[in-house]
Amino acid sequence: MKLILKSFAEITIKSRPVRKQFLRQLGKNIRTVLRDLDPEVRVDGEWDNLELFTTLKDPAQLQELYARLRCTPGISHFFQVLEYPLGDLDDITLRCKEHYADLLKGRTFSVRCKRVGKHSFSSVDVERYVGSQLRQQCGASGIDLRNPDVEVRFEVRHQRLLIEYERHQGMGGYPLGTVEQALVLMSGGFDSTVAAYQMMRRGLLTHFCFFNLGGRAHELGVKEVAHYLWKKYGSSHRVLFISVPFEEVLGDILENVDNGHMGVVLKRMMFKAAEQIADDLELDTLVTGEAISQVASQTLTNLAVIDKATHKLVVRPLITEHKQDIITTAVEIGTAEFAENMPEYCGVISVNPKTRTKLGRVVHEENRLDASILQRAVERATRVTMDKVLDELGKDVRVEEVSEALPGQIVIDIRHPNEVDEQPLELLNIEQLAVPFYAINSRFKEFDPNRQYLLYCDQGIMSKLHADHLLHEGYANVRVYRPDPMQQPRSSSHA
Repeated sequence: MKLILKSFAEITIKSRPVRKQFLRQLGKNIRTVLRDLDPEVRVDGEWDNLELFTTLKDPAQLQELYARLRCTPGISHFFQVLEYPLGDLDDITLRCKEHYADLLKGRTFSVRCKRVGKHSFSSVDVERYVGSQLRQQCGASGIDLRNPDVEVRFEVRHQRLLIEYERHQGMGGYPLGTVEQALVLMSGGFDSTVAAYQMMRRGLLTHFCFFNLGGRAHELGVKEVAHYLWKKYGSSHRVLFISVPFEEVLGDILENVDNGHMGVVLKRMMFKAAEQIADDLELDTLVTGEAISQVASQTLTNLAVIDKATHKLVVRPLITEHKQDIITTAVEIGTAEFAENMPEYCGVISVNPKTRTKLGRVVHEENRLDASILQRAVERATRVTMDKVLDELGKDVRVEEVSEALPGQIVIDIRHPNEVDEQPLELLNIEQLAVPFYAINSRFKEFDPNRQYLLYCDQGIMSKLHADHLLHEGYANVRVYRPDPMQQPRSSSHA
């Protein structure tokens, strides 16, 4: 099967060398993303599009292939094509009729032809001829160029005819790896996840930096959503997740900084730590999810003071976005549910936070802090590549696993709802619940403490992590359900 992949419109206006570089990188990214699904996938480049060839025939595998392409930065849209040698206008009409005849009966339509190469006819000539013939031969109700029921699309590319069908919309943007790299300050909420997505969509490799203020569950949640973002939109490249233990820094601020200045000082300490990490990674840019006046520390005055804590370029892709628009984007990209269930931990709560801080006063407050505490936090930061982040989390986790669920026990399927719908877990005479992994920690307190619960996910990593967390929270009635591999439903889980 052949797919035609159209690149993002902005790529087409680049100079020839840059355009060639972008398309070459896009082809490489696509092969990387699809390698485990189809080891024989082939991607060939042309001036304004890529052609993808796959031998996959299984409908489920094809749907997974389409899903991955829709989430690959750099692809504007793509579609399947039927390829024929180019004949005359009657032959083009015949080929279109073979594919579109049943779709046109009683409906309005338009004909869209794109032509590349030298021919004795123009694109308009083809559209007019094919359109008039299809209307006469296929029982269409008429031609509507503005709002047709059906669009008959094809390309005349040199001596080939490509009939288009099943068009899919991509995410656009630049291919990952064609622009610089950046360090995203990640809290796991709506703002930081959408900001990270916007940078990835623009072609930047985004490394994730999380400042742990003392919440074990929060770190787990942030790693999960960062892994989700990377897996869905950026798995063509390996990037880092950096976790910085910031509890001591926070304690130092709470003890020594004026209440109204704590929020700004905390942000500046994060920037100072991030600058050192970025220097070590040879990165020039920090990215945050801040928007103007969303909270007290995000007034223009305070943001200017915060920026002076670093020499790095600070990029805020959401700076003028309204909160509801950010939430809408989070829903579209799949991070909203993570954010809604993200455990929050922040000990900096100013009674009367300053909205117009002065740099001199902020520096005076910072001089009360112990500089060695911040340096110690940077030195204790941990790094792991995103493809290993969940494995690293589960490496030293020891929780009880069972291979069989017994009557009276409740199996909680913590996979993503999409995966549960595609491959439901079928157990006879066993009570089941479906609670996504990003919600299990907050919802577990609602369950009957006298019942036994078994957490399930495909690969067992998420279930182990969340069972371990619940055990640390004092819930003794939780274990992990790990059936024999032959009993497990097939799924595209990333757990």
